[in-house]
Amino acid sequence: MFWRSSHAVTWDGREDIAMGEQTVLYTAGSDHIAELVLNRPSALNAYTSRMCRELVDALDAYQADDRLRCLIITGAGRAFCAGGDIRGGDEEHDNYLERQLGHAVQMREGMHRVIATLHRMDKPVIAMINGPAVAGGLALALACDLRIAGNSAKLGDTSGRFGLLPDEGGAWLFPRAMGLDRALKMSWLAQVYSAAEALALGLVTEVVPQEQLRDHTRALASAIAAKAPIATRLVKTMMRHGLDSTLERALNDAAMAVMIANPTEDVREGVRAFAEKREPRFQGK
Repeated sequence: MFWRSSHAVTWDGREDIAMGEQTVLYTAGSDHIAELVLNRPSALNAYTSRMCRELVDALDAYQADDRLRCLIITGAGRAFCAGGDIRGGDEEHDNYLERQLGHAVQMREGMHRVIATLHRMDKPVIAMINGPAVAGGLALALACDLRIAGNSAKLGDTSGRFGLLPDEGGAWLFPRAMGLDRALKMSWLAQVYSAAEALALGLVTEVVPQEQLRDHTRALASAIAAKAPIATRLVKTMMRHGLDSTLERALNDAAMAVMIANPTEDVREGVRAFAEKREPRFQGK
């Protein structure tokens, strides 16, 4: 299946179809894994207003399709995402500035919608960081659940080089990943780290050799997709909510989640598979 923002989404296995000028490439395979590729390689996949709209549309398509159990987000070419495109010449950007509170409206309707959509999503999302992920690109990666980086990737916040702010969600995401003091130092000094340094700072989950990045990430996505999808989604919701909750509220949420998960056919299949000494075949029912 392939996706265009102006066409209906259909399911027909995996196809490789040239997307022309699309800034986002979205594919969904019969293996329950979807892949979203930022497609502005000549600009290091810096985002524009159009890309943000297409990202939200693709994320909504993934969330709505129960056949899909894991999403991989990556970038075309040699970068993951270099943040917002500051080179100018974006007609949509100029149109936003003609509106009241134009800069704020552009952010709210642009990358803020992308970050918020990812944060609300209860299905697994993996960032496959194939190259630079800086400023808003780092915020995008941190909004995903897992971050697998190639060993040549670079991560950091470059917004300070231009007198700009970590305004794509970074001011919230960066301290939660690496601690307030390190986040302040990174943004104040516009620091960019190697993949190994980013791992030590908590910005990525794993670092693998660049040539193994795709195979490793696909294998991880396949392993997640093989698990019971309802339980997978509930685990994510419980842990995300638990970060901003009290223990008592988290325990109550767990009790409510059990009422959803335990009666499912997947739980019965898991018990049967254990008794029969085989791998379970979860159907999401």
